[in-house]
Amino acid sequence: MVAASAGNHAQGVAYHAQRLGLPATIVMPSFTPGVKIERTRGFGAEIVLHGDSFDAARAHALRLADERGLSFVHAFDDPLVIAGQGTIGLEMLAAQPALDTLVVAVGGGGLIAGIATAVKAQRPDVQIVGVQSARFPGMYRLRHGSAPASGEGTIAEGIAVGEPGQLTRAIVERLVDDLVLVDEGELEQAVLMLLEVEKTVVEGAGAAGLAALLKTPARWAGRQVGLVLCGGNIDPLLLAAIIGRGMVRAGRLARIRVAARDLPGTLARIATVVAEAGANVDEVHHQRAFSALSGRQVEIELVLQTRDEAHVAAVIAALQAAGFDASRR
Repeated sequence: MVAASAGNHAQGVAYHAQRLGLPATIVMPSFTPGVKIERTRGFGAEIVLHGDSFDAARAHALRLADERGLSFVHAFDDPLVIAGQGTIGLEMLAAQPALDTLVVAVGGGGLIAGIATAVKAQRPDVQIVGVQSARFPGMYRLRHGSAPASGEGTIAEGIAVGEPGQLTRAIVERLVDDLVLVDEGELEQAVLMLLEVEKTVVEGAGAAGLAALLKTPARWAGRQVGLVLCGGNIDPLLLAAIIGRGMVRAGRLARIRVAARDLPGTLARIATVVAEAGANVDEVHHQRAFSALSGRQVEIELVLQTRDEAHVAAVIAALQAAGFDASRR
């Protein structure tokens, strides 16, 4: 068998192929995180990296299916795959019968099509809302007729699908109540919040539902909302970058520029002022050759661990009060 996937479907196919003693070939886009590639390979699958998008990988997988006489297992446009994913909705209703809204990430549409079919059959009153990356709004565009796809990279590579499925688009049109878009910053914030508050590691696609809630909190007020955290296969380096960027946005990591006379003890004085203001020095960089200051001055760049934006302002004020030319970088 052969399949195309950015990671999660790939691992499912590879796992069951290994369990059944069947060879599996998985075509993955070249941007697929290494953790997904290695986990899929760990289940015994042959990995083929091809193209810079899911659609290119899928086209290559279909060619391999024809050339090698293999069965193609579609990631989302398959009635059995759709039905299998629908069981998630049934489990959520069984666990929390009071749910009145489900918010689900959407790429090709298999997950939300299955969940909507299963849930609406039992509870037609439950609202189903799909969430897409603003960079890959294929299903959203079919519904709203706008939002051009940029095709740029996204941290939600699991839903980075250019063209939704034929089966799934019909089900979404019939059963899904609304589709919304989230941008990269909102996805990053959701990943970080799940890690920091829930102690749960979730990849960008899996955090799309929470990103939608954080974007328009008033819309969900008073509702019993269920989120599908569909995937935790995030690259550790990407996760580290998201954590760092989130710390900067929250004012918990700040970069400050200090211009001072280039004399022994100056850095110690600056560090003392920073410490007394309650901040911690994370990094120090001296600039002499690449500074516009006079030759007897040095530009010191500090990366500080702080509490929030107000604390950053207080640290800068303390440095200025001590006679240093300090500013936010």
